[in-house]
Amino acid sequence: MGISSKLGNLGVVTTTLDQAINWGRNGAMWPLLFGLACCAIEYMATQASTYDLSRFGMELNRASPRQADLLIVSGRLTRKMAPVIRQLYDQMAAPKWVISMGDCASCGGVYNNYALVQGVDEIIPVDVYVAGCPPRPEQLLHGIMTLHEKIKGDSIRDWAAPVVADPIRI
Repeated sequence: MGISSKLGNLGVVTTTLDQAINWGRNGAMWPLLFGLACCAIEYMATQASTYDLSRFGMELNRASPRQADLLIVSGRLTRKMAPVIRQLYDQMAAPKWVISMGDCASCGGVYNNYALVQGVDEIIPVDVYVAGCPPRPEQLLHGIMTLHEKIKGDSIRDWAAPVVADPIRI
């Protein structure tokens, strides 16, 4: 009774380059720490042992945008903070994704005044919106799984377009 008799004939596994890359991205997504308000508490609860984001390879929250590929904007975004989030987004390496968590981040929520941005999509592009005030951890997990489905549909042709250099003029 060796291991080969238990496993059977494994044969050959075939896949495409797109599927292999996207599988790796889904399993090793590192979010950037960016909690702005009460939604950040729900994000912390999602990270804790009850909901356990490490099932998705997200157990490591990064404090540096250069090491992160997912930005979860959780909470209301003020006009004063908008240039900071834009700078953080620009410093993230491509490909990068954004989840807008909560009504305040998605559309300004109940706060309709001059000091708040009425949706983070005015500043940076958003991939997935998670509704709620504040959204439950289950809703954030659903948003993350929705983003995973979106990433599975990506193609290498979309993000790795060949860069054509300018010809050297003599």
